[in-house]
Amino acid sequence: MSVNQQAHTGPPYGQPQPGYQGYQQPAYGGQSLPGVPQAQYGAYNGPMPGYQQPVPPQGYFPSLGFPSKGSPVSLNSDTSSLAPNFIGSLRAPPTSGAPPPASGASHPSGHLAYSQFEHGDVQNGIPASAAPMQRPPASQPFLPGSAPTPVSQISTFQQYGPPPASVQQLRNHMAGMTIGSTAASAPPPAGLGYASVPAVSGSFSATGSGLHTPYSTSQGPPLTSVSEGLPLAQPPFPGQTISTQRLPTQVPGFTPPPPSTGVGPSSYPPTTGAPRPPAMPGPPLPGQTVAGPPSSQPNHVSSPPPPSTMAGLHPGPPMSGLQGPPPPTHPPQPGYQMQQNGSFGQMRGPQPNYGGAYPGAPNYGSPPGPPPPPKRLDPDSIPSPIQVIEDDRNNRGSEPFVTGVRGQVPPLVTTNFLVKDQGNASPRYIRCTSYNIPCTSDMAKQSQVPLAAVIKPLAALPPEETLPYLVDHGESGPVRCNRCKAYMCPFMQFIEGGRRFQCCFCSCVTEVPPHYFQHLDHTGKRVDFYDRPELSLGSYEFLATVDYCKNNKFPSPPAFIFMIDVSYNAVKSGLVRLICEELKSLLDYLPREGNMEESAIRVGFVTYNKVLHFYNVKSSLAQPQMMVVSDVADMFVPLLDGFLVNVNESRTVIASLLDQIPEMFADTRETETVFAPVIQAGLEALKAAECAGKLFIFHTSLPIAEAPGKLKNRDDRKLINTDKEKTLFQPQTSFYNNLAKDCVAQGCCVDLFLFPNQYLDVATLGVVPYQTGGSIYKYAYFQLETDQYRFLNDLRRDVQKEVGFDAVMRVRTSTGIRATDFFGAFYMSNTTDVEMAGLDCDKTITVEFKHDDKLSEDSGALLQCALLYTSCAGQRRLRIHNLSLNCCTQLADLYRNCETDTLINYLAKYAYRGVLSSPVKTVRDALINQCAQILACYRKNCASPSSAGQLILPECMKLLPVYLNCVLKSDVLQPGPEVTTDDRAYIRQLVTSMDVAETNVFFYPRLLPLTKADVDSDSLPAAIRNSEERLSKGDIYLLENGLNIFVWVGVNVQQGLIQNLFGVSSFSQISNALSTLPVLENPFSKKVRSIVDMLQGQRSRYMKLIIVKQEDKLEMLFKHFLVEDKSLSGGASYVDFLCHMHKEIRQLLS
Repeated sequence: MSVNQQAHTGPPYGQPQPGYQGYQQPAYGGQSLPGVPQAQYGAYNGPMPGYQQPVPPQGYFPSLGFPSKGSPVSLNSDTSSLAPNFIGSLRAPPTSGAPPPASGASHPSGHLAYSQFEHGDVQNGIPASAAPMQRPPASQPFLPGSAPTPVSQISTFQQYGPPPASVQQLRNHMAGMTIGSTAASAPPPAGLGYASVPAVSGSFSATGSGLHTPYSTSQGPPLTSVSEGLPLAQPPFPGQTISTQRLPTQVPGFTPPPPSTGVGPSSYPPTTGAPRPPAMPGPPLPGQTVAGPPSSQPNHVSSPPPPSTMAGLHPGPPMSGLQGPPPPTHPPQPGYQMQQNGSFGQMRGPQPNYGGAYPGAPNYGSPPGPPPPPKRLDPDSIPSPIQVIEDDRNNRGSEPFVTGVRGQVPPLVTTNFLVKDQGNASPRYIRCTSYNIPCTSDMAKQSQVPLAAVIKPLAALPPEETLPYLVDHGESGPVRCNRCKAYMCPFMQFIEGGRRFQCCFCSCVTEVPPHYFQHLDHTGKRVDFYDRPELSLGSYEFLATVDYCKNNKFPSPPAFIFMIDVSYNAVKSGLVRLICEELKSLLDYLPREGNMEESAIRVGFVTYNKVLHFYNVKSSLAQPQMMVVSDVADMFVPLLDGFLVNVNESRTVIASLLDQIPEMFADTRETETVFAPVIQAGLEALKAAECAGKLFIFHTSLPIAEAPGKLKNRDDRKLINTDKEKTLFQPQTSFYNNLAKDCVAQGCCVDLFLFPNQYLDVATLGVVPYQTGGSIYKYAYFQLETDQYRFLNDLRRDVQKEVGFDAVMRVRTSTGIRATDFFGAFYMSNTTDVEMAGLDCDKTITVEFKHDDKLSEDSGALLQCALLYTSCAGQRRLRIHNLSLNCCTQLADLYRNCETDTLINYLAKYAYRGVLSSPVKTVRDALINQCAQILACYRKNCASPSSAGQLILPECMKLLPVYLNCVLKSDVLQPGPEVTTDDRAYIRQLVTSMDVAETNVFFYPRLLPLTKADVDSDSLPAAIRNSEERLSKGDIYLLENGLNIFVWVGVNVQQGLIQNLFGVSSFSQISNALSTLPVLENPFSKKVRSIVDMLQGQRSRYMKLIIVKQEDKLEMLFKHFLVEDKSLSGGASYVDFLCHMHKEIRQLLS
């Protein structure tokens, strides 16, 4: 919606979309709202208690916004030019020094309905206008009973001209200010996270409903005349207080016009020559008198307003004459928590880092005062991840996601939903960046939207969903296409009465084997369609025949080898004893197949420092035997029989060994370690046993002992931001790449647990785990008392989780596209086969597709992912996932079916691989450029014509800027001074095999107000946005990002809450050293611990709990994760980055 936008010749935005009509708007646009007393307005009473307002820094100015889940309100009298979801103006301020004034306009009566399920646009900016601005006199009286003139906001202290006489004049008067939004409607468009802009004349929502019925300036209740500063008799609604103070220089929701000449991540300087106005202290706390605008009478109400009130205005300059009311705001709707300045559903005071309103009180007839500094975009008026997540949960969380339809976009990863497989793989297995792909490569190049799938072949399913069925075709094996070797799937077409089938991937016709023949029904479907998983389901497994096995013989069950560093550091820290104690019980929980009595996996044990010790734990021995191999340059396994054993058969010998190891090395003085020979030893043992398996290596230091794969300390922070920075991510030597290749050939997967006290070169040590499909876990400065719980949880889950060995994955596609690029933890010896020694249920492989021919809208596009692997019982299997996508000839269809979370997952992996070969700055610039091109292409080809000053985002991609900024600010691409080289290499490898849910919370952490949790329900408190201005000193918050959980405690938290959660009587007694919350018998403690347990259960790693007290040294670390704010390492705030993206888009368009 825009103010003063010329009529479009095309159809107006926000027309009812086909198939989603019928949202009616009662009493919209002009009628009085029944039941609203035409009474005076209650006075402003300040924000939530206990939040100090800092002095506004240079160049900031408050932007008022009233977030509401209700429909955004249009302030435009020209119905034909409703601009969709506007964010805020991004134009240079007028050069005259006076900011543009803002004024309310009447509502059109013919508002168009807008469906909440159609994809609208997000717009931003200012329509151009050359008309001079006019202002009504400041002291114009508002007489009860008469229709008021449109309320104008004071702009600067200057004489005012006559009031606008007509709609056209009013429109001119509003030039330079745009309030955009979707066409005003009943339900909000899905996922809208903007501030709705209330009408200046006041718009109240009908109680208890989501339908807003604003009334306009021409017909609403008359504005009452109130003398400056007088306390008011009664509020307009029972229990609702609305401020009587004059608005500052802009209408709420009007956003500042920053300079269009390049908005970078820095704050904008004030207009030339303008002295910065003195800082305004924050509004008063309830019960305090106001020191604000000088007046003869107290400007306060006697009691604090109720929580539903949102009188979110800053105190403005006092009027010499009479005042009109401010815009009332919509009360929160059920199920939606207002995100306010730490007060969640209460009033919004000035925000930290945003200056207060004008304190001065000159007479309005006096000479003009200094112009205010340029204003900022209001953070509440730009797309909110929290709102999009919340809307998706509400809209799509209740119904199962049925996969029968081609090209359906699934619910977001943050939504809990059930999946019913009816022919396409579940989104738990495959998610795509777009479910409607361009028909031609030219169109794909034009849009720049990458076509990629994030595939998690062995993903764990919730208990309510069925695991893939196992199909056994006996000796003959799975039925496949003769030409392309695709496996039988629901999209194959049976012809000639069922005797042949036509391949859906390559169109080749293949004979149906006699044993597989079945008649067709009248629709051409086989009559056994529903009895065969491979004909009716998107995901299933085949039992592989001997032809699918190495050397044409069935594999043996895999083995686990535990390899423990027993150097001085490992023994002294208590780590060796801890591991040995844990293994005694953990070995009973090795993964087993289905209903097997015991696991088929055999185990072996090695300890090492500069030399290796192998242990014979044969069941017939009374005591374990140790054999030492000191020739690490030529590694061999000194025993075959008795090294890999069945746990149950050798239980007593194993227990004896695990008791003895800590004692044997208790007095060691050996500090040096080897590393490569340890992997070689495990590899040789698996070769000798002719099986695949996994090595669990527990390692503490840089391997500097004389041996193959010896490393030197090459940590050099001076390389950061130079062309040589990429070497920090590359391995020191090619030795480990060759070793990884050998491991993959044998099916030897490596999981590495690191416990460094200093640099140990994760970039090099991680090569083998990475290329074999293994995992790395890192516990820097490991301390037994604080870290053991996290380490043991990780170890238990790592040992117990489902894993496939000796795996090969191939992705086939229908004619027109092909898989061209792969990201993840694996090895590739050719261009098509992804090889992994091990693949567990947490690992993903990301595949990018490119066009090699035209696609057709009728037939769509197909993907088939086939994974050949050995199960933990030694069974060779094929897991198949199929997915059908739509194809489009219109760019709008592409942009309507994208998934931003998957897109960000792909872009992060693409960038994190880029740092291996390019300077980090080049990688960052390429990311920004690609996203600007994606959005510019949408703007140019899909959005309706509008001013270049508006930022228009596709509905599906409106979170692309905020999430992209999070990737750009991540430790890999923009490290702060405290981030080590090892941390960066670790994060880089970790993210490369993350799934979409993990990257979502990793880049945009989840922030929950614990003090708002309902102790009687199972639900989580509503999340809030990741910004310091959302935190209140009187509350406790939890922030999780998949690796850490921070519990932030404000300095003003009630003593009772501190006692209930931490078991201490005051803020100062809370210990930062806690690694778990104390178990206390009270509802709040139980609720918070259950929330922590629930979050831990959702993540693949056990998150480290960190207690952060406000104004404590750890707070800097916590603030690093408040990703909407400016970062210490130079990362832009969300608001600044949005401005920067807008500038980039405009440059591309011009």
